[in-house]
Amino acid sequence: MNSNILLMAERSNCSLPPATLCLQTAWDRVRGMESWIKSPFFPVSFSLGVYLAFCLPFVVLDFLAPRVAFLQKYKIQAQNNPNVKMMANCLAQTLYNHILYIFPLSVAHWYWRPVDLPLAAPELPKVLLDVAACLLIFDFQYFVWHLLHYNVPWLYRTFHKVHHKYTATFALTADHSGAWETLSLAFIAALSPAILNCHPLTCYLFFIVNIWLSIEDHSGYDFPWSTHRLVSFGLYGGAPHHDLHHMKFKTSYAPYFTHWNRLLGSYSTLHKKSQ
Repeated sequence: MNSNILLMAERSNCSLPPATLCLQTAWDRVRGMESWIKSPFFPVSFSLGVYLAFCLPFVVLDFLAPRVAFLQKYKIQAQNNPNVKMMANCLAQTLYNHILYIFPLSVAHWYWRPVDLPLAAPELPKVLLDVAACLLIFDFQYFVWHLLHYNVPWLYRTFHKVHHKYTATFALTADHSGAWETLSLAFIAALSPAILNCHPLTCYLFFIVNIWLSIEDHSGYDFPWSTHRLVSFGLYGGAPHHDLHHMKFKTSYAPYFTHWNRLLGSYSTLHKKSQ
């Protein structure tokens, strides 16, 4: 279904599912920025903009936490608070990676494989199913990538060790990594929706959700409304799961879900929360 069909339906008083109408309206607005989206500047500005916007609330919390007792009880490692120098170092690394590595890739992609924006938006059930499937595929790919770097010491020392500079995570550490890790994880993130041939709108939504979950995982906070508390049966690890990985290293290799760690014996809940 495209915009012309929607217009014809409205004129003929045909009823459309509200979710379909909302998605199509949103997609039409996105397509209104088609020239910007098709430019080589969009991917880097999109990922960087979303990342910084999601980090900002946690940065504010990190400044307030040492002074507000209420926030301290939600910090996983309450005795460790990031300072301005640590935050600036992570931010500088993120900007460096985006300018030096992500932007040239965006230019290459723009040149060799231009973006195609179809007229019709996807149906809501398919969007939800595809985003969930993309998360599961990415989770598996990351698990294998992560496990490989811990079973080949050279890979860990040469590439992944940069990400483990901080054993007490905070939001801006989510993207603190070297060139190889930045590029390889960006590749498998892009590969997930490509495998499923997802609609561009679904791709953008997956990237947004994926960025949020990565930042939340590294936030260092365990709130009552955190994602892992909203998923039943402990299937989603969340910030405590990933913070434990940064403390103990050889445990909890999957970024989000817990099933691969449970199956292969790398699952652990032995996190001693500081009081």
